[in-house]
Amino acid sequence: MEKIIILAMFAQVTLSLFVMIVMGKRRIQAAKNKQLNLNDFKTMQLDKAGDTVRVADRNFSNQFEIPVLFYAGCLLALQLHNASYLVAALACLFVVSRVAHTVIHLGQNNVRARFNVFLFGCGCVFAIWLAMIWRIIAF
Repeated sequence: MEKIIILAMFAQVTLSLFVMIVMGKRRIQAAKNKQLNLNDFKTMQLDKAGDTVRVADRNFSNQFEIPVLFYAGCLLALQLHNASYLVAALACLFVVSRVAHTVIHLGQNNVRARFNVFLFGCGCVFAIWLAMIWRIIAF
């Protein structure tokens, strides 16, 4: 189970780095199209760049919000030797939800679908913590 949890965390890190590349490409394209100039990057005032840049920026920021609780829960489960099948499955489901969230967000950006996937992922993280706490209390 430990390997699966570590692989899920690696997949989440990979997703974050992928989004960073997308964000960078969109910023560079906006600069090439003269929507941004170098001074805009001094204070990160990228409002003139348009929605595609702002959405990519926001999605990259998202990768360091709820996923932080995911990483903490997984690392604690590993450290306390509470890596169960349930925690591993929830970790994988969380990463799948984050991939879906990113595809929706960077694509057509259907807010309702994105929110539902986000809530599912939050539920997975909460369930990881509940499963871990349950094992600590019950055993």
